[in-house]
Amino acid sequence: MTNCSLSKLRAKLCAWSFGLTLLWTLPTYAQTPPGSPIASQVSVSSPHKQNYDPQTVLTQLAQASVVYLGETHDSPDDHRAQLEIIQSLHRSNPNLAIALEMFQRPYQSVVDRYLAGEITEAQLQELSQYQKRWGFPWEYYAPILRFAKANRLPVIALNTPSEVTRKVGRGGLKSLTFSDRRFIPPISEIRAEPEAYRERMRQIYEEIHQGKGRSDRFESFFLAQILWDETMADRISQFLKATPKTQVIVLAGQGHIIYGDGIPSRVARRMLKKPQFSQSLVLLNPPVEFTAQQERPIADFFWNHATP
Repeated sequence: MTNCSLSKLRAKLCAWSFGLTLLWTLPTYAQTPPGSPIASQVSVSSPHKQNYDPQTVLTQLAQASVVYLGETHDSPDDHRAQLEIIQSLHRSNPNLAIALEMFQRPYQSVVDRYLAGEITEAQLQELSQYQKRWGFPWEYYAPILRFAKANRLPVIALNTPSEVTRKVGRGGLKSLTFSDRRFIPPISEIRAEPEAYRERMRQIYEEIHQGKGRSDRFESFFLAQILWDETMADRISQFLKATPKTQVIVLAGQGHIIYGDGIPSRVARRMLKKPQFSQSLVLLNPPVEFTAQQERPIADFFWNHATP
């Protein structure tokens, strides 16, 4: 059982990444780090309760322009699943890139230096301020980065700088300076939609503040989440336009992916003129409330991967 199973609120907070860069901090829990790919039990289903053979799903995922692997950040099983899926997709198509929420956009050059063998893992952590800006155990992501380096795969630093997210969370977009805007999309491209996303975020906001949160503070809170999504979508679409034959595998919190409202819809908006463009949404070991059948599909697949 992951720590996110401890409560519905905890599950929601773990699926998003709010505790790391916005208004509060969640505790860090000790976990057994994932290592190399291991024998595992995998079951794959859809929101319509249909079961699939994992290899059939992998074949389907290999056809998508972008594959989202929605994680719960402190779940070792999620990170093992990510590595195994990436390895399998790489066998089908070595022309892959891995896009990570875990690194912020100003540190792309640091990630590139690691991939080129110019700096060590320890230096990558230090120079990217990994512990300060992300903080989950390094060994959750290290095997994926090592695989990328060994196979010369691009790794894309997606996330908004923490300082910018905090500023928007407290004072809205109007609080940003010209310098703050260097690593985010143009303000005109930051759209506070759809309404269903707003309402989901409002429920989380109300739970956090026990119904006592101010409406003006909620708007800034929501804008910070939207900025996060738009920034990551902007970077993914930039990469796709520059390298259209490369499949992009996105590792991000499930809250940025569900229903396609976060990152996927914003990537799709930027890729409207690309007729061959397609996306697949996979939730890894999702909490039970995500798997309940709903009118609107929350994802394409649920990938349950547990260590025997």
